[in-house]
Amino acid sequence: MATRMLRRGLPRVAGGDPWPPAGDAPVADAADVPAEAPSAGEGFDSLTVAQPVPESVEGSSAQPAAAPLNDPQAQPAGDVTLRRGLPRTPGGGPWPPAGAAATVDPSTGSGIDSVPEESPARVAPRVERAEIASAPAASGESLRRGLPRTPGGEPWPPEGTAATVAVKTVDPSTGSGIDSKGSGIDSDLIEASDIPASTAVSTVDVSTPLPFQQTVFPGATAFERPAPKPEPERVGPFTRAQWAGAVIVGGAALLGAAAMAVLLVRWLLSFGALQDFVATFPGEYHLPEGAPVGFPGWLGWQHFLNVFLMVLIIRSGLRIRNEKRPTAFWTPKNNPKGKVSLTIWFHQALDILWLVNGIVFVILLFVSGQWMRVIPTSWEVIPNAISAALQYVSLDWPTENGWVNYNSLQQLAYGTTIFIAAPLAAVTGFRMSGMWPKNAEKLSKAYPIEWARAVHFPVMLYFVVFIAIHVFLVFATGALRNLNHMYAAQGSTDPNAYADNWTGFWFFVASLVVIAAAWVAARPLVLAPIAKLFGNVSSR
Repeated sequence: MATRMLRRGLPRVAGGDPWPPAGDAPVADAADVPAEAPSAGEGFDSLTVAQPVPESVEGSSAQPAAAPLNDPQAQPAGDVTLRRGLPRTPGGGPWPPAGAAATVDPSTGSGIDSVPEESPARVAPRVERAEIASAPAASGESLRRGLPRTPGGEPWPPEGTAATVAVKTVDPSTGSGIDSKGSGIDSDLIEASDIPASTAVSTVDVSTPLPFQQTVFPGATAFERPAPKPEPERVGPFTRAQWAGAVIVGGAALLGAAAMAVLLVRWLLSFGALQDFVATFPGEYHLPEGAPVGFPGWLGWQHFLNVFLMVLIIRSGLRIRNEKRPTAFWTPKNNPKGKVSLTIWFHQALDILWLVNGIVFVILLFVSGQWMRVIPTSWEVIPNAISAALQYVSLDWPTENGWVNYNSLQQLAYGTTIFIAAPLAAVTGFRMSGMWPKNAEKLSKAYPIEWARAVHFPVMLYFVVFIAIHVFLVFATGALRNLNHMYAAQGSTDPNAYADNWTGFWFFVASLVVIAAAWVAARPLVLAPIAKLFGNVSSR
């Protein structure tokens, strides 16, 4: 009968030795064991496999009973040299020590400690193991096929085999086999229920962690994370670097477009037809009889106040547009429900002052006759405005003296700003303010607030563009002379009379200092005491 040694696998209990123990009894080859199907209702896991005993051992001493196949605590009787494995403690020797032998008490199924050999009368019949026989599956359930047993072989077990377990009992007194009657399988097989209950499988608490010591530890930098880079500070929708890049790229694009426009207009003015057009319409026409000459002193003050208020209005308007969480609020004394942010109150207060200054300015314009300088009085203003625009673009400035008369392009620009853009800004701002009557449903329906919002911001952009072009032309067409006209009320019919006078320039510098101081002071710390004179100021 051919035999083979059992292959040892994982332990059956936590912290136990590999199963089966080293030196376990050899298993008979499948060819030497009759393959028969188990009785109905018996599962493979509940049966115990018997190990064949040679017939020549009849009359030998009794052997203790073996434990069931699925009992993790069962060990064969006798001393067996154990296989040595990994150490149980760090730095220790292989476990178990060299020369250790395993002796098992058949009655208790305990571990390695040796016990005295028991008498034949107390020894239960020994149940030996046998391999699963490979037989065609007549009525039993076919086995699940797994990996091959040999390299390049077929899956094991062969296709069509069924699970049959052969068991044989050995009489402890005689050593001969005792046939199991009535089993329906064979006289050498016994029922699994005949095995003592003391050999039942012990359950293992899977919630208990394995008793292994930690051998891998995190390194020194395992929990270190690089600090995230702070987000760059944004000014509006872009960072400072992005704004700088936009200014550089945009400025280069504008310079390129301006250079192309200058070259194009100069090329057009080289034609005789356009030269005759510029000669016929030099850029200005004569004012009506009785038109005033020069600027009165009140006009200079009105001009300064207009610039002062417009700069602060634009600043506060942009802040309202970008403000997310106001730091202070203003509530009128007679209307507790009319609470607005302090920035909105400041913007509306500036609007009122600007409207008052504008009304006074318009009244003085018509009283003094200065309106003829800013309102066209002849249709010649259109061709002269075109001629002036061509001369400006070609960098061949038109001959003009603002002390006596504006050119037609200036007249149209000033008239549009005073009598169209300013009223639009006032009307749309009033519609969006808290002064608009809340109960005027028909009026609100006829003039929706969405229209006011759609117009108010573009009007502000128009003022910004107008101021930028106006300041550029003031300095490009004779800075000292023009500043004397506007700030010092000094001038002459001779364009070169005050071309080297610095009085107006220093007035202009002083006005810039006042405007810059107001720009810096326009913050809640300074505005709150002023706002308290007209209402209540709070942080919520």
